[in-house]
Amino acid sequence: MRRRFLFAALLVQVAAFSQQDAYKAKLSQQADQLQKKVVEWRRDFHQHPELGNNEVRTAGIIAAHLQSLGIEVKTGVAKTGVVGVLRGGKTGPVVALRADMDGLPVTERVDLPFASKARSVYNGQEVGVMHACGHDTHMAILMGVAEVLAANKKDLKGTVKFIFQPAEEGPPAGEEGGAELMIKEGVLENPKVDVIFGLHINAQTEVGKLTYKPGGTMAGVNDMKIIVKGRQSHGAYPWYSVDPIVVAAQIINNLQTIVSRNLDVTQNAGVVTVGSIHGGNRSNIIPEQVEMLGTIRALSNDDERLLIERIRTIATKTAEAAGATAEVKIPFSVRYPVTYNDSALTLRMLPTLQKTAGADNVLLKTAVTGAEDFSFFQEKVPGLFFFLGGMAKGGDPFKTPAHHTPDFYIDESGFTLGVKALLNLTVDYMEGVPKGRK
Repeated sequence: MRRRFLFAALLVQVAAFSQQDAYKAKLSQQADQLQKKVVEWRRDFHQHPELGNNEVRTAGIIAAHLQSLGIEVKTGVAKTGVVGVLRGGKTGPVVALRADMDGLPVTERVDLPFASKARSVYNGQEVGVMHACGHDTHMAILMGVAEVLAANKKDLKGTVKFIFQPAEEGPPAGEEGGAELMIKEGVLENPKVDVIFGLHINAQTEVGKLTYKPGGTMAGVNDMKIIVKGRQSHGAYPWYSVDPIVVAAQIINNLQTIVSRNLDVTQNAGVVTVGSIHGGNRSNIIPEQVEMLGTIRALSNDDERLLIERIRTIATKTAEAAGATAEVKIPFSVRYPVTYNDSALTLRMLPTLQKTAGADNVLLKTAVTGAEDFSFFQEKVPGLFFFLGGMAKGGDPFKTPAHHTPDFYIDESGFTLGVKALLNLTVDYMEGVPKGRK
């Protein structure tokens, strides 16, 4: 009797697995059929980019698409964000999927029929605008995911929240924006989000491949301002001065010892960069003040605290030793936390990524010292952020134009893999697929 019961239970389990495999195969087929649509959406967004907190046209297209699918839509979230809620036919967790919307103040040089000719004003200057980081791709992929999931609503074991986020690259000066403002306005509530997934196209990774890293995957970032104040004098009589230019130079050199001598580089990388220095207006006047701007990158909260503490100490004490003063402001205007992939969630969902792309095409990557405000979502709920290949097969990652440059280019043939990855992560999480199951 016991053997008969075990055999019947096994048959039920096999049938359930077969049913799920058929369901996933249907989703995959529907994703394949959307390839042309996804490319068309992406090209339209690419041709008409908009800067952060100004994504009005972009938001209108996204909202109209979600509404056409019968998805509950809320607009105007965090200025121009769009949030869609798709309630499945069965009970289950709430899975959030996020795509960023904004372009960059970059003038495009790529010779494409859909190249951006857009112009706008950024920090008071007229600039070209370009999707030079792939946010056009992210939106198009998530629109495709929404279309497939909406078509299979009755089979969904939970709720999907589609988050189209403005101003990932940062809001205009003096404004709030991005993921932090969306969270403040309640995007992770009503219904309360259990887990969040996001992807980023990568121009240095070959199409057909996915990359990931548990733990700190992208750096936390703080910007800094250091104001060195000395005593002004005629350039011919430097002994009457306390020269803030010389002091600033000493501070810059001393800051370079932080990563090389204070940070345990066997554990994590870090960056301290001074990117701007301004002081004086004539060749024969030693000025009273020098102002420096820079960026700090860390891959853990402990490292962030270490870097900031050492910058403050080095800047103020170096200035004091020269008879000057240094005022250190960190952050000056921007702070993003570490983009931290929940280790348990990453382990649980890794088989899903491997089955979607093929195990050989899912690669463990090193951490990135670039930053992402997806990190704000991950501070509130477990999250997994991974990378989708966008470089043509056989390309050289060291010669391929990088993100945030006028020549940035993405191979569109890998978009469907992005759609399938987000689809399968959503469905498998809702189905409760255990870690290690392939």
